[in-house]
Amino acid sequence: MSVFAKASASRSVRAVITGVAMVGVSALLLTGCSSNSAAPTASDTPAASGDVKAVKAGDRDLTLKIGTILPQSGALAFLGPPEEAGVALAVKDINDAKLGITVEPTYLDSGDTTTDIATVSVTDLLSRDVTAIVGAASSGVSKTVIDKITGAGVVMFSPANTSPDFTNYPDQGLYWRTAPSDLLQGEVLGNQIAEDGNSTLGLIVLNDAYGTGLAKSLKDTFESAGGKVVAESLFNEGDSNFAAQIADVTAANPDAIAIITFDQAKIIVPALVGSGFPGGKLYFVDGNLSDYSKDFAPGLITGAKGTLPGLDVGTLGDFTTRLKEIDPTLTDFSYAAESYDTVMLIAMAAYAGNDVSGKSIASYLRQVSGGTGDGTKVTDFASAAKALKDGKQVNYDGFSGPVTFDENGDPTEATIGIYEYNADNTYKRIN
Repeated sequence: MSVFAKASASRSVRAVITGVAMVGVSALLLTGCSSNSAAPTASDTPAASGDVKAVKAGDRDLTLKIGTILPQSGALAFLGPPEEAGVALAVKDINDAKLGITVEPTYLDSGDTTTDIATVSVTDLLSRDVTAIVGAASSGVSKTVIDKITGAGVVMFSPANTSPDFTNYPDQGLYWRTAPSDLLQGEVLGNQIAEDGNSTLGLIVLNDAYGTGLAKSLKDTFESAGGKVVAESLFNEGDSNFAAQIADVTAANPDAIAIITFDQAKIIVPALVGSGFPGGKLYFVDGNLSDYSKDFAPGLITGAKGTLPGLDVGTLGDFTTRLKEIDPTLTDFSYAAESYDTVMLIAMAAYAGNDVSGKSIASYLRQVSGGTGDGTKVTDFASAAKALKDGKQVNYDGFSGPVTFDENGDPTEATIGIYEYNADNTYKRIN
Protein backbone atom coordinates (compact mmCIF):
# COMPACT_ATOMS: atom_id res chain seq x y z
CA MET A 1 0.00 0.00 0.00
CA SER A 2 1.44 3.41 -0.94
CA VAL A 3 0.58 6.67 0.70
CA PHE A 4 1.60 10.08 -0.54
CA ALA A 5 1.50 12.99 1.90
CA LYS A 6 2.28 16.47 0.63
CA ALA A 7 3.55 19.48 2.49
CA SER A 8 4.43 22.77 0.78
CA ALA A 9 4.99 22.86 -2.93
CA SER A 10 8.58 24.09 -2.61
CA ARG A 11 10.08 20.61 -2.62
CA SER A 12 9.25 16.96 -2.04
CA VAL A 13 11.72 14.34 -0.84
CA ARG A 14 10.68 10.70 -0.67
CA ALA A 15 11.78 7.88 1.59
CA VAL A 16 10.44 4.42 2.42
CA ILE A 17 8.95 4.24 5.92
CA THR A 18 8.66 0.82 7.63
CA GLY A 19 7.52 -0.79 4.40
CA VAL A 20 4.07 0.80 4.67
CA ALA A 21 4.18 4.11 2.90
CA MET A 22 6.06 6.33 0.51
CA VAL A 23 5.90 9.85 1.87
CA GLY A 24 6.65 13.22 0.30
CA VAL A 25 7.81 15.76 2.89
CA SER A 26 8.61 19.38 2.17
CA ALA A 27 12.21 20.13 3.15
CA LEU A 28 12.49 16.89 5.12
CA LEU A 29 13.55 13.35 4.54
CA LEU A 30 13.32 10.42 6.87
CA THR A 31 16.40 8.44 7.81
CA GLY A 32 16.85 5.67 10.27
CA CYS A 33 13.19 5.00 11.00
CA SER A 34 13.47 1.31 10.32
CA SER A 35 15.90 -1.32 9.20
CA ASN A 36 14.85 -0.78 5.59
CA SER A 37 14.90 3.02 5.62
CA ALA A 38 16.28 4.79 2.61
CA ALA A 39 19.76 6.26 2.95
CA PRO A 40 20.05 10.04 3.28
CA THR A 41 20.17 11.96 0.04
CA ALA A 42 21.12 15.51 -0.74
CA SER A 43 18.55 18.27 -0.84
CA ASP A 44 16.93 18.44 -4.26
CA THR A 45 17.08 22.24 -4.23
CA PRO A 46 20.76 23.03 -3.68
CA ALA A 47 21.57 26.63 -3.01
CA ALA A 48 22.97 28.84 -5.70
CA SER A 49 26.66 29.62 -5.40
CA GLY A 50 25.74 33.24 -4.74
CA ASP A 51 24.23 32.18 -1.41
CA VAL A 52 27.65 31.29 -0.03
CA LYS A 53 29.18 34.03 2.11
CA ALA A 54 32.89 34.55 2.58
CA VAL A 55 34.32 33.07 5.77
CA LYS A 56 35.67 35.90 7.91
CA ALA A 57 36.95 33.97 10.91
CA GLY A 58 39.97 35.75 12.30
CA ASP A 59 41.99 36.50 15.41
CA ARG A 60 39.47 38.84 17.05
CA ASP A 61 38.14 37.38 20.30
CA LEU A 62 34.37 37.14 20.36
CA THR A 63 31.97 37.12 23.30
CA LEU A 64 28.69 35.47 22.36
CA LYS A 65 25.80 36.17 24.73
CA ILE A 66 22.99 33.65 24.42
CA GLY A 67 19.86 33.07 26.47
CA THR A 68 17.54 30.12 26.86
CA ILE A 69 13.78 30.02 27.29
CA LEU A 70 13.33 26.34 28.02
CA PRO A 71 10.67 24.82 30.30
CA GLN A 72 11.65 24.96 33.95
CA SER A 73 7.95 24.91 34.83
CA GLY A 74 4.65 24.06 33.17
CA ALA A 75 3.36 21.15 31.13
CA LEU A 76 6.68 20.53 29.36
CA ALA A 77 8.90 20.90 32.42
CA PHE A 78 10.17 17.32 32.02
CA LEU A 79 11.92 18.41 28.81
CA GLY A 80 13.75 21.30 30.46
CA PRO A 81 16.53 19.38 32.22
CA PRO A 82 17.84 17.45 29.18
CA GLU A 83 17.55 20.52 26.96
CA GLU A 84 19.38 22.78 29.42
CA ALA A 85 22.01 20.08 29.95
CA GLY A 86 22.55 19.92 26.18
CA VAL A 87 23.02 23.68 26.06
CA ALA A 88 25.38 23.69 29.05
CA LEU A 89 27.51 20.88 27.62
CA ALA A 90 27.87 22.69 24.30
CA VAL A 91 28.83 25.91 26.07
CA LYS A 92 31.46 23.98 28.05
CA ASP A 93 32.91 22.35 24.93
CA ILE A 94 33.12 25.65 23.06
CA ASN A 95 34.65 27.56 25.96
CA ASP A 96 37.07 24.76 26.85
CA ALA A 97 38.38 24.84 23.26
CA LYS A 98 39.75 28.37 23.88
CA LEU A 99 39.71 29.23 20.20
CA GLY A 100 38.73 32.87 20.29
CA ILE A 101 35.05 32.73 21.18
CA THR A 102 33.51 32.69 24.64
CA VAL A 103 29.84 31.83 25.13
CA GLU A 104 28.05 33.49 28.04
CA PRO A 105 24.69 31.77 28.68
CA THR A 106 21.70 32.91 30.72
CA TYR A 107 19.12 30.24 31.56
CA LEU A 108 15.52 31.42 32.03
CA ASP A 109 12.12 29.74 32.10
CA SER A 110 9.61 29.56 29.26
CA GLY A 111 6.68 28.26 31.31
CA ASP A 112 3.78 27.17 29.12
CA THR A 113 0.89 28.88 27.35
CA THR A 114 -1.12 29.28 30.58
CA THR A 115 1.41 31.87 31.77
CA ASP A 116 3.28 34.86 30.38
CA ILE A 117 6.62 33.65 31.74
CA ALA A 118 8.19 33.43 28.27
CA THR A 119 7.50 37.09 27.51
CA VAL A 120 8.99 38.15 30.84
CA SER A 121 12.06 35.98 30.21
CA VAL A 122 12.55 37.30 26.68
CA THR A 123 12.30 40.89 27.90
CA ASP A 124 14.96 40.13 30.49
CA LEU A 125 17.25 38.44 27.96
CA LEU A 126 16.97 41.28 25.44
CA SER A 127 17.90 43.74 28.19
CA ARG A 128 21.09 41.71 28.66
CA ASP A 129 21.96 42.18 24.96
CA VAL A 130 21.83 38.53 23.98
CA THR A 131 22.02 37.98 20.24
CA ALA A 132 20.58 34.45 20.16
CA ILE A 133 17.87 32.77 22.21
CA VAL A 134 17.54 28.99 22.44
CA GLY A 135 13.89 27.93 22.75
CA ALA A 136 11.12 27.68 23.34
CA ALA A 137 10.41 23.95 23.47
CA SER A 138 6.66 24.40 23.00
CA SER A 139 5.51 25.59 19.59
CA GLY A 140 2.62 27.40 21.26
CA VAL A 141 4.98 29.28 23.56
CA SER A 142 7.31 30.15 20.69
CA LYS A 143 4.39 31.74 18.84
CA THR A 144 3.87 34.14 21.74
CA VAL A 145 7.42 35.52 21.62
CA ILE A 146 8.76 34.97 18.09
CA ASP A 147 7.83 38.46 16.91
CA LYS A 148 9.43 40.09 19.97
CA ILE A 149 12.67 38.16 19.50
CA THR A 150 13.08 38.42 15.75
CA GLY A 151 11.82 42.02 15.77
CA ALA A 152 14.80 42.84 17.96
CA GLY A 153 17.19 41.36 15.39
CA VAL A 154 17.95 38.38 17.62
CA VAL A 155 18.22 34.78 16.44
CA MET A 156 15.50 32.47 17.81
CA PHE A 157 16.60 28.86 17.60
CA SER A 158 14.42 26.07 18.95
CA PRO A 159 15.66 22.54 19.56
CA ALA A 160 12.11 21.18 19.84
CA ASN A 161 9.52 23.23 17.94
CA THR A 162 7.72 20.96 15.49
CA SER A 163 4.70 22.96 14.31
CA PRO A 164 4.57 23.24 10.51
CA ASP A 165 3.46 26.87 10.94
CA PHE A 166 7.04 28.03 11.45
CA THR A 167 8.28 26.93 8.02
CA ASN A 168 6.95 29.99 6.23
CA TYR A 169 6.66 32.33 9.21
CA PRO A 170 7.72 35.94 8.47
CA ASP A 171 10.71 35.86 10.82
CA GLN A 172 13.20 37.94 8.79
CA GLY A 173 15.39 34.85 8.46
CA LEU A 174 16.03 34.78 12.21
CA TYR A 175 14.04 31.68 13.26
CA TRP A 176 15.72 28.25 13.08
CA ARG A 177 15.13 24.79 14.51
CA THR A 178 16.92 21.46 14.74
CA ALA A 179 13.67 19.51 15.23
CA PRO A 180 11.71 18.42 12.14
CA SER A 181 8.18 19.55 11.35
CA ASP A 182 5.33 17.41 12.71
CA LEU A 183 4.35 16.73 9.11
CA LEU A 184 7.00 14.05 9.37
CA GLN A 185 6.31 12.76 12.89
CA GLY A 186 2.61 12.44 12.09
CA GLU A 187 3.39 10.41 8.99
CA VAL A 188 5.69 8.05 10.84
CA LEU A 189 3.28 7.51 13.73
CA GLY A 190 0.26 7.14 11.45
CA ASN A 191 2.01 4.49 9.42
CA GLN A 192 3.17 2.66 12.54
CA ILE A 193 -0.35 2.53 13.97
CA ALA A 194 -1.65 1.14 10.68
CA GLU A 195 1.23 -1.31 10.41
CA ASP A 196 0.36 -2.62 13.88
CA GLY A 197 -2.96 -3.81 12.50
CA ASN A 198 -5.27 -1.11 13.84
CA SER A 199 -8.14 -0.11 11.58
CA THR A 200 -9.79 2.51 13.81
CA LEU A 201 -8.16 5.24 15.90
CA GLY A 202 -9.20 7.70 18.57
CA LEU A 203 -7.34 10.93 19.33
CA ILE A 204 -7.06 12.96 22.53
CA VAL A 205 -5.41 16.22 21.53
CA LEU A 206 -4.03 19.37 23.12
CA ASN A 207 -5.76 22.28 21.42
CA ASP A 208 -2.74 24.34 20.39
CA ALA A 209 -0.45 24.74 17.38
CA TYR A 210 1.53 21.64 18.30
CA GLY A 211 -1.38 19.35 19.12
CA THR A 212 -3.72 20.16 16.27
CA GLY A 213 -0.93 20.26 13.68
CA LEU A 214 0.40 16.85 14.69
CA ALA A 215 -3.12 15.41 14.92
CA LYS A 216 -3.91 16.51 11.38
CA SER A 217 -0.77 14.93 9.94
CA LEU A 218 -1.39 11.72 11.91
CA LYS A 219 -5.03 11.54 10.84
CA ASP A 220 -4.27 12.20 7.17
CA THR A 221 -1.62 9.49 7.09
CA PHE A 222 -3.60 6.88 9.04
CA GLU A 223 -6.67 7.34 6.86
CA SER A 224 -4.59 7.30 3.67
CA ALA A 225 -3.26 3.94 4.86
CA GLY A 226 -6.82 2.61 4.99
CA GLY A 227 -7.70 3.31 8.62
CA LYS A 228 -10.34 5.62 10.04
CA VAL A 229 -10.18 8.14 12.87
CA VAL A 230 -13.47 7.50 14.67
CA ALA A 231 -13.15 10.08 17.45
CA GLU A 232 -11.11 13.20 18.15
CA SER A 233 -11.49 15.11 21.40
CA LEU A 234 -9.67 18.35 22.23
CA PHE A 235 -8.71 19.94 25.54
CA ASN A 236 -7.03 23.22 26.43
CA GLU A 237 -3.75 23.94 28.20
CA GLY A 238 -4.47 24.31 31.90
CA ASP A 239 -7.31 21.75 31.96
CA SER A 240 -7.00 19.20 34.75
CA ASN A 241 -10.06 17.01 34.26
CA PHE A 242 -10.22 14.87 31.12
CA ALA A 243 -13.23 12.67 31.88
CA ALA A 244 -15.22 14.14 28.99
CA GLN A 245 -12.44 13.55 26.45
CA ILE A 246 -11.92 9.98 27.65
CA ALA A 247 -15.64 9.26 27.48
CA ASP A 248 -15.94 10.77 23.99
CA VAL A 249 -13.11 8.71 22.55
CA THR A 250 -13.75 5.37 24.26
CA ALA A 251 -17.45 5.55 23.27
CA ALA A 252 -16.33 5.11 19.66
CA ASN A 253 -14.56 1.84 20.61
CA PRO A 254 -11.36 2.49 18.62
CA ASP A 255 -8.69 -0.17 18.13
CA ALA A 256 -6.05 2.28 19.35
CA ILE A 257 -5.83 5.74 20.90
CA ALA A 258 -3.11 8.33 20.21
CA ILE A 259 -2.51 10.81 23.03
CA ILE A 260 -1.16 14.09 21.70
CA THR A 261 -0.39 16.01 24.87
CA PHE A 262 2.36 17.24 27.14
CA ASP A 263 2.49 16.06 30.76
CA GLN A 264 -1.30 15.88 30.88
CA ALA A 265 -0.63 12.26 29.91
CA LYS A 266 0.17 11.61 33.58
CA ILE A 267 -3.52 12.16 34.35
CA ILE A 268 -5.10 10.93 31.11
CA VAL A 269 -3.34 7.58 30.80
CA PRO A 270 -4.20 6.06 34.20
CA ALA A 271 -7.79 7.25 33.86
CA LEU A 272 -8.02 5.88 30.32
CA VAL A 273 -6.67 2.48 31.28
CA GLY A 274 -8.83 2.53 34.40
CA SER A 275 -11.88 2.94 32.18
CA GLY A 276 -11.04 -0.39 30.58
CA PHE A 277 -8.99 0.62 27.56
CA PRO A 278 -5.86 -1.55 27.14
CA GLY A 279 -2.66 0.34 27.93
CA GLY A 280 -0.75 -1.54 25.25
CA LYS A 281 -2.94 0.02 22.55
CA LEU A 282 -1.93 3.58 23.39
CA TYR A 283 0.39 5.68 21.24
CA PHE A 284 2.53 8.53 22.54
CA VAL A 285 4.29 11.46 20.84
CA ASP A 286 7.39 13.52 21.55
CA GLY A 287 5.48 15.83 23.88
CA ASN A 288 4.72 13.01 26.31
CA LEU A 289 7.14 10.17 25.55
CA SER A 290 8.68 10.01 28.99
CA ASP A 291 9.90 7.71 31.73
CA TYR A 292 6.75 6.91 33.73
CA SER A 293 8.36 4.39 36.07
CA LYS A 294 7.68 6.66 39.05
CA ASP A 295 4.22 7.75 37.87
CA PHE A 296 2.33 4.63 36.73
CA ALA A 297 1.70 1.22 38.25
CA PRO A 298 4.00 -1.48 36.81
CA GLY A 299 2.67 -2.92 33.57
CA LEU A 300 0.15 -0.13 32.98
CA ILE A 301 1.34 0.65 29.46
CA THR A 302 3.43 -2.39 28.54
CA GLY A 303 3.61 -2.56 24.75
CA ALA A 304 2.45 1.02 24.15
CA LYS A 305 4.45 2.81 21.47
CA GLY A 306 5.49 6.34 20.65
CA THR A 307 7.60 8.52 18.39
CA LEU A 308 10.43 10.93 19.12
CA PRO A 309 12.53 12.94 16.65
CA GLY A 310 16.28 12.42 16.77
CA LEU A 311 18.80 9.66 17.14
CA ASP A 312 18.66 7.26 20.06
CA VAL A 313 20.74 9.31 22.51
CA GLY A 314 20.86 6.29 24.80
CA THR A 315 23.24 4.62 22.36
CA LEU A 316 25.62 7.60 22.35
CA GLY A 317 27.39 6.48 25.52
CA ASP A 318 29.98 9.21 25.91
CA PHE A 319 27.43 11.95 25.15
CA THR A 320 24.92 10.72 27.73
CA THR A 321 27.70 10.21 30.28
CA ARG A 322 28.80 13.79 29.81
CA LEU A 323 25.21 15.06 30.01
CA LYS A 324 24.84 13.30 33.37
CA GLU A 325 28.01 15.01 34.54
CA ILE A 326 26.22 18.28 33.83
CA ASP A 327 22.99 17.08 35.50
CA PRO A 328 23.28 13.80 37.45
CA THR A 329 19.48 13.66 37.88
CA LEU A 330 18.77 13.10 34.17
CA THR A 331 16.69 10.07 33.25
CA ASP A 332 15.20 11.39 29.99
CA PHE A 333 17.41 12.71 27.20
CA SER A 334 14.73 14.01 24.83
CA TYR A 335 16.01 16.91 22.71
CA ALA A 336 19.34 17.06 24.57
CA ALA A 337 21.23 16.38 21.33
CA GLU A 338 19.19 18.94 19.40
CA SER A 339 19.89 21.52 22.12
CA TYR A 340 23.62 20.77 22.02
CA ASP A 341 23.69 21.11 18.24
CA THR A 342 21.70 24.35 18.37
CA VAL A 343 24.39 26.05 20.45
CA MET A 344 27.19 24.56 18.35
CA LEU A 345 25.66 25.89 15.14
CA ILE A 346 25.09 29.36 16.62
CA ALA A 347 28.72 29.52 17.76
CA MET A 348 30.06 28.24 14.43
CA ALA A 349 27.98 30.82 12.54
CA ALA A 350 29.28 33.60 14.79
CA TYR A 351 32.85 32.37 14.31
CA ALA A 352 32.46 32.05 10.54
CA GLY A 353 31.28 35.64 10.20
CA ASN A 354 33.61 36.96 12.92
CA ASP A 355 30.50 38.69 14.27
CA VAL A 356 28.16 37.90 17.17
CA SER A 357 25.24 40.05 15.99
CA GLY A 358 21.99 38.22 15.44
CA LYS A 359 21.69 39.08 11.77
CA SER A 360 25.24 37.98 10.98
CA ILE A 361 24.76 34.70 12.86
CA ALA A 362 21.54 34.05 10.94
CA SER A 363 23.24 34.74 7.63
CA TYR A 364 25.82 31.99 8.27
CA LEU A 365 23.66 29.33 9.95
CA ARG A 366 22.58 27.57 6.78
CA GLN A 367 26.13 27.69 5.47
CA VAL A 368 27.80 26.06 8.49
CA SER A 369 25.15 23.32 8.41
CA GLY A 370 26.16 22.39 4.87
CA GLY A 371 22.96 23.80 3.43
CA THR A 372 24.63 26.02 0.82
CA GLY A 373 26.88 23.44 -0.74
CA ASP A 374 29.81 21.22 0.05
CA GLY A 375 32.04 21.90 3.02
CA THR A 376 34.55 20.21 5.25
CA LYS A 377 32.65 17.67 7.37
CA VAL A 378 33.02 18.55 11.07
CA THR A 379 31.51 17.03 14.20
CA ASP A 380 32.94 19.24 16.94
CA PHE A 381 33.70 22.89 17.53
CA ALA A 382 37.49 22.61 17.56
CA SER A 383 37.70 21.08 14.08
CA ALA A 384 35.09 23.53 12.76
CA ALA A 385 36.96 26.54 14.13
CA LYS A 386 40.24 25.33 12.64
CA ALA A 387 38.69 24.89 9.20
CA LEU A 388 36.90 28.22 9.37
CA LYS A 389 40.08 30.02 10.43
CA ASP A 390 41.74 28.52 7.34
CA GLY A 391 38.97 30.09 5.25
CA LYS A 392 37.17 26.82 4.50
CA GLN A 393 33.44 26.17 4.43
CA VAL A 394 32.20 23.64 7.00
CA ASN A 395 29.36 21.14 7.12
CA TYR A 396 28.43 20.32 10.73
CA ASP A 397 26.88 16.97 11.67
CA GLY A 398 26.10 16.62 15.34
CA PHE A 399 24.72 14.31 18.00
CA SER A 400 21.20 14.80 16.64
CA GLY A 401 22.35 13.52 13.24
CA PRO A 402 23.09 15.30 9.98
CA VAL A 403 21.98 18.92 10.31
CA THR A 404 21.42 20.60 6.97
CA PHE A 405 19.13 23.62 6.82
CA ASP A 406 16.93 24.69 3.96
CA GLU A 407 16.08 28.28 3.08
CA ASN A 408 13.35 28.34 5.76
CA GLY A 409 15.62 27.34 8.64
CA ASP A 410 14.16 23.81 8.74
CA PRO A 411 16.35 20.68 8.79
CA THR A 412 16.34 18.82 5.49
CA GLU A 413 17.25 15.50 7.09
CA ALA A 414 15.61 14.00 10.14
CA THR A 415 15.24 10.81 12.11
CA ILE A 416 12.02 9.82 13.85
CA GLY A 417 12.52 6.94 16.27
CA ILE A 418 9.79 4.51 17.27
CA TYR A 419 9.82 3.44 20.92
CA GLU A 420 7.98 0.81 22.96
CA TYR A 421 7.20 0.78 26.68
CA ASN A 422 8.52 -1.93 28.96
CA ALA A 423 6.69 -3.42 31.95
CA ASP A 424 8.40 -0.91 34.26
CA ASN A 425 6.98 2.01 32.20
CA THR A 426 10.35 2.98 30.76
CA TYR A 427 10.74 2.98 27.00
CA LYS A 428 13.23 1.63 24.48
CA ARG A 429 13.83 2.20 20.81
CA ILE A 430 12.61 -0.69 18.67
CA ASN A 431 13.78 0.24 15.19
